[in-house]
Amino acid sequence: MENLSKLKQHQIKLQLRYKELIEQAYNLRQTDSAQSDISEYKAIKLLNKLNRLKYLNRETSKTTIPS
Repeated sequence: MENLSKLKQHQIKLQLRYKELIEQAYNLRQTDSAQSDISEYKAIKLLNKLNRLKYLNRETSKTTIPS
């Protein structure tokens, strides 16, 4: 159960970082397009990681709930 809590906390931390990167990419779009692209790329990689964690979280919750 503690692992699920840690997983959820890590997921929330990554979501906040994702939002920061997307906002940074948007704000830099007009002034520094190269830096904007870098931030967007990092955000996409982070989103991929978040999706994998979401899948993992879904799989672990299925196995811990007795049927």
